[in-house]
Amino acid sequence: MQTMSPLDASFLHVEDDVSHMHIGSVGIFEGPAPDHASVLAAVGAKLPLVPRYRQKVRFLPLALGRPAWVDDPHFNLEYHVRQTALPGPGGNEELRNLVGRVMSQPLDRAKPLWEMWIAEGLDAGRWALISKVHHSMVDGVSGTDLMSILLDSERDPEAQPQVLWHAEPEPGSVSLVAAALVGAPGSGARTLLAAARHPRRVAGRVADLSRGMVSMRGLLRPGRGTSLNGPIGPHRRWDWARGRLADVKTIRRAHGGTVNDVVLAVITRGFRELLLSRGEPVDGEVVRTLVPVSVRAAHEHGTYDNKVSAMFAELPVGAADPLERLRLVRAQMEDLKESHQAVGGEVLTSLGGFAPAMLLAVAGRLATRAPQRSVNTVTTNVPGPQHPMYLTGRRMLECFPFVPLAGHVRVGVAIFSYDGALDFGVTGDYETAPDIAVLCGGIEQGIQELLDLAGPLGADQKTAVTV
Repeated sequence: MQTMSPLDASFLHVEDDVSHMHIGSVGIFEGPAPDHASVLAAVGAKLPLVPRYRQKVRFLPLALGRPAWVDDPHFNLEYHVRQTALPGPGGNEELRNLVGRVMSQPLDRAKPLWEMWIAEGLDAGRWALISKVHHSMVDGVSGTDLMSILLDSERDPEAQPQVLWHAEPEPGSVSLVAAALVGAPGSGARTLLAAARHPRRVAGRVADLSRGMVSMRGLLRPGRGTSLNGPIGPHRRWDWARGRLADVKTIRRAHGGTVNDVVLAVITRGFRELLLSRGEPVDGEVVRTLVPVSVRAAHEHGTYDNKVSAMFAELPVGAADPLERLRLVRAQMEDLKESHQAVGGEVLTSLGGFAPAMLLAVAGRLATRAPQRSVNTVTTNVPGPQHPMYLTGRRMLECFPFVPLAGHVRVGVAIFSYDGALDFGVTGDYETAPDIAVLCGGIEQGIQELLDLAGPLGADQKTAVTV
């Protein structure tokens, strides 16, 4: 049994009938598609390395403490690993529609919070692996580590020894409440003890927090209303854009900034095109985005709880010139890093450990209302493995991410780098964002125009937009 962290618990508390808090990915694999038994055997062999995948959530009576992870005595791998087939002709449209339907369904809270779907029938002899896991289990970076465990780095890996698994006895409600009441004060005491031992470190942390809180004050200003915000429904659309990490690095060398600066600049181009296509004004306007930032220390890789904070950036959609957009993004991101805004967000979430669980639940619900006035979208960038990965001997060719929507945010963008590719996954509310393909097209155009402006550095490179 393990009590959830405040941040992990918050992803459960903010979930409702229309905001489903699972993240995911869509891997495209070379064919032929494996049979179901082979996939079950491959995944089952790796489960001892990720115990959380056989655990479910237990909520405490009257919300007297944070939820806990406990072994599921009825764990059934076949429930979680599923097989389906795309309708003909098995092209991009059919795959997008399938992913949208799968991601529109909430995960069953009575079972471990993950699913994998093997989708056969993709054109050119390929198949897809749709992965879906609740955000309370993993953040983006630890999710990448998880992929490295569940998939293989070799086409023909050594066989994994079979490990028999027996669920730990499920604790009763009294035991859960007792553990929560004992554990919560202990964490606070440990924090105070650490502060007493390292006063200078704490003083520096407080200074960083103060600067971060000053930086975050601007978020209290309501942003201009756009069609990017408003009530959402339970159904999702999903689409993608393609790029190459080498192209982005060429742009960075030619024009300055970081890879993340270039990525945000091309996403800005995408939102500019989307708003213009909807007949909305963009001159002098910005799109305010939440940018999750990993605060996971190097020694914490291999754990699967959430270690994430956030910065808030304003994408300059009013800038028509691509180099001016990149310059504005670069300057802003430098200011945000100096302001320690992410540190402020991290400390705020960690303070949830001192709050009664019932207050944490209420706060989580209220948090979903904040984007209506202060955030237009979410943009998350996660680095992935830069070498081929395999499942049952089949190579994963591409991997596109999925980001959830919550509150009043109707469009979200996730970026994932894998084996030299830089792939964008765009989630849209089904009813109010039917045109996210315009955003995807703008992202690809944004990469190409900056590459063209790179001069001799980019003369011999062209962004790949087809398979």
